[in-house]
Amino acid sequence: MPENNEVSVIICAAGKGTRAGFENNKLLQPMPANNGETVLEHTVRAFSRAGVGQIVIAAAPDERAHIRALFAAEARCTVVTGGRWRTDSVKNALGAVTGEIVLVHDGARPYVSQKIIADCIACVRRNGSGVCALPLTDTVVRAKEGCIEEVPPREELFAVQTPQGFFTAELREAYAKTGEENYTDDSAVYAKFIRPPRLFIGERENRKLTFAEDFAPPAPPLPPDTAKENAENAEGSPLLFPRAQAIGGTRIGIGVDTHAFGKAQNHIVLAGVKIPADSGLIAHSDGDVLAHAVTDAVLSAAGLRDIGFYFPDTDEKWKGADSMEMLRAALREAKKTGFVPCNVSVAVQAQKPRLSRFIPAMTENLAKVMDIPPSAVGIAAGTNEGLGYIGEGKGITVNAAVLLQTTEHR
Repeated sequence: MPENNEVSVIICAAGKGTRAGFENNKLLQPMPANNGETVLEHTVRAFSRAGVGQIVIAAAPDERAHIRALFAAEARCTVVTGGRWRTDSVKNALGAVTGEIVLVHDGARPYVSQKIIADCIACVRRNGSGVCALPLTDTVVRAKEGCIEEVPPREELFAVQTPQGFFTAELREAYAKTGEENYTDDSAVYAKFIRPPRLFIGERENRKLTFAEDFAPPAPPLPPDTAKENAENAEGSPLLFPRAQAIGGTRIGIGVDTHAFGKAQNHIVLAGVKIPADSGLIAHSDGDVLAHAVTDAVLSAAGLRDIGFYFPDTDEKWKGADSMEMLRAALREAKKTGFVPCNVSVAVQAQKPRLSRFIPAMTENLAKVMDIPPSAVGIAAGTNEGLGYIGEGKGITVNAAVLLQTTEHR
């Protein structure tokens, strides 16, 4: 991929990883697949493939020469001396950064995907920061002396990963104010001295190699009958058996929604596009019947509950809400189960208004929200030949089919 000189990445590689129990730096150990490539080489290669313009590796003083030799053929790599603590390493590396945007990544996360790297950069460009994180699926408690003192709301808790991206000038400003304090996480530095950083959803595969067992060869996939048994024993909870769900490779879901005309406004909304009309569609939200059908299809394919369960019309939170945001939320729920979209097909039945000239914009919006190419979005619009409530212009019905695939195949 062509180099993007606007973006630099700092790879933190100066620690020893003592919890893994190796005699030397765990990042210089062979990858678990035993192909001879070290963990650090695998991590660096991920960012090189992503086209990042500059890769700055913070290395321990006694390993700097060795690591420089590892990447002698990689012109975009710079090796700097790391510090005793991670904060010192990032400070030193920031001095060598040339890109306007900088990502900071743990060298011990070699499974970072191209999608995560692209999402991080996009999040920085949109929001000024981008911190990779996963919603927690287990209940977390705060305990003291072996007793639970507090149970924080799970929906507010995330497990933070890397990369974490920022505008370089702001991250330099933040680190310049840390003094002698040590931080284990760049988002904490940014939050303390600049502003609250923005999260984006990561992937379970983006795990950190911490203990010796993490370096064992990956376990073979479960046979289909075992996956079925696990699913049956999970009592229908998608968060209890994401691995079993992911074994299927692909899933298809169908969604259907109907809304009646009658809202006092001069437009309707389909896939986030405002379309002139005699009146709007009656709904608790913005009435985006297309987004609702696609949302139901996503949830159905992932084996989750329907749109009414997650976005009830009795909840004032969703009154007048942007239905494309509901779709984004449904996609996040699907991703927790190990699935992401790869294709969507939509059929809109509407006697009025005429939709053909709005389909390109609707296609672009769906592709952007679902993170798939426009060529993977199909939208057809037709009338009902004057028959029934559709033909009489009383309402619109949308049928949607979504194909999901496992994140490992993305």
